[in-house]
Amino acid sequence: MLGHLEVNPIMTPRSAPAAIEAQGLEKTYGASVRALDGVSFTVPRGTIFGLLGPNGAGKSTTVKILTTLSRPDAGSASVAGVNVLKHPSEVRRVIGCVAQKNGVDLEASARENLALQGRLYGMHGTDTRRRVDELLARFELSRDADRPARTFSGGMLRKLGVALGLVHRPAVLFLDEPTTGLDPVARSDVWAEIRRLAREDGVSVLLTTHYLDEADHFVDRLAIIDAGRVVTEGTPDHLKSELRGDAIHVALDAESSLDAGRQALSRLNGRLRDLSIEGTTLHARVDDGPSAVPNVLALLDGAGARVRTVTVSRPSLDDVYLKHTGRTFGAAARSSCNPRTSPRAICERCGASRCTW
Repeated sequence: MLGHLEVNPIMTPRSAPAAIEAQGLEKTYGASVRALDGVSFTVPRGTIFGLLGPNGAGKSTTVKILTTLSRPDAGSASVAGVNVLKHPSEVRRVIGCVAQKNGVDLEASARENLALQGRLYGMHGTDTRRRVDELLARFELSRDADRPARTFSGGMLRKLGVALGLVHRPAVLFLDEPTTGLDPVARSDVWAEIRRLAREDGVSVLLTTHYLDEADHFVDRLAIIDAGRVVTEGTPDHLKSELRGDAIHVALDAESSLDAGRQALSRLNGRLRDLSIEGTTLHARVDDGPSAVPNVLALLDGAGARVRTVTVSRPSLDDVYLKHTGRTFGAAARSSCNPRTSPRAICERCGASRCTW
């Protein structure tokens, strides 16, 4: 297996302050759909940066603008030091883009797909063949290089899709939900390659994801987007460290009064923080979760609220999302699903039934 992929040095000038800079991006569709409402963030060079948010939060619109597929109503952006609005053709030469539904020709082989991509970027002859062989080896597709892509597994197709985005040696790689629909082993393989691209080859990566565990463990920095706005940005560890103490989640019986439960817990004012209600669950933060549980249960019992479960945990990205948006990530995902025609039995993204995501 090859150790390093060559990155065009012209595409990654050392003088560039950041791989991506977005400032005040705004975008409205039609008369009232505000997709972006002042999105700003910076992606340092050579890092994996995640845009985390539910469907409809503004992630895809942001990526479309950064990859020159759409223009903002206001704001500015640059990629690899190139102004996206003034020089879109130059931007396209320095980026790779892998959509969630990749552009693999299923009737062509992996080798043919890669060679065609090279020709589209003006590569010819020995350079193309060498680059194709390099990528096939890197993504462990050499043995299957001449098979039709329609015979590939989901994980192999995703690897080939990422390889297609790297044929021309981009400085910045955009990945839209790179592991959606893959089994755990395939997800792990794809992530291993993404990390190698950033760590060993210096490729800057911006990806969108709705998987909290991926955002927590694999990205260097992330921006949480909700309703077209960046509500917070930073490293996963830093964002979690801002939440002091433990998270406590109390699920009540459906017949219990949530208002009564909330009033009862308000007596712990000063010990309980950020108290909120979602469905039949009470969420709060407390300095010492285990020691607070007996008091919480006693107060709820006194108010006639029947408790089904109590969970105490250290801060997570879901808690960060709850802190900044007032709802959990799962609830946000479910609220953005649209049960129209031909619904899936169980949504692979949000876990809800009758979702057509």
